[in-house]
Amino acid sequence: MYSALLADGRLYQLLQRCDDDLAAEQRAGGCRRCNGVLHSARYPRKPRGCGGRLSPEYGWRSSLCCARRDCRKRATPPSLRFLGRKVYLGAVVVLIAALRCGPTPARMRHLEELVGVNRRTVARWRRWWCEELFDTPFWRAASGTLMPPVQRAELPASLLERFAGSALERLLGLLRFIAPITTASGTVQVT
Repeated sequence: MYSALLADGRLYQLLQRCDDDLAAEQRAGGCRRCNGVLHSARYPRKPRGCGGRLSPEYGWRSSLCCARRDCRKRATPPSLRFLGRKVYLGAVVVLIAALRCGPTPARMRHLEELVGVNRRTVARWRRWWCEELFDTPFWRAASGTLMPPVQRAELPASLLERFAGSALERLLGLLRFIAPITTASGTVQVT
């Protein structure tokens, strides 16, 4: 079910629109330091995991910069496409790590071929989900809203289960939930 999402180009288009909406919302709020106007200051990313199915526009990360010369404060809105500084797309990191909890080795090989990721990278993602994320201020604050608590060893699959709807709706819910960690101004830096 989730592997089909990874191959669906409509998912990536939807995530692009969500990121555009988040950037527009942050731009409308103005500079947090001086209330100045925010201008676009996007920067290039080289997203992996999509098999080259995305437009070149998809590789640009939304970012804003205050227009006032004496301020120039940068504001990077949360993202549903990019998971912090990870080079793989956020949806790929979430879904592959979730599938790693249960798929057969043959299915894992298929998923690795689909997104071009090796087993060591997937193991690193699992470690991030099951160990590093738990030690962050974001998780300590956000996990209090999850009752009963999620199963740590089964993250992110146990977190996906907390959101209602189709596989796509669950993925979007999880990406929105963890969106605060996708920026330097968030509560955790993802490496």
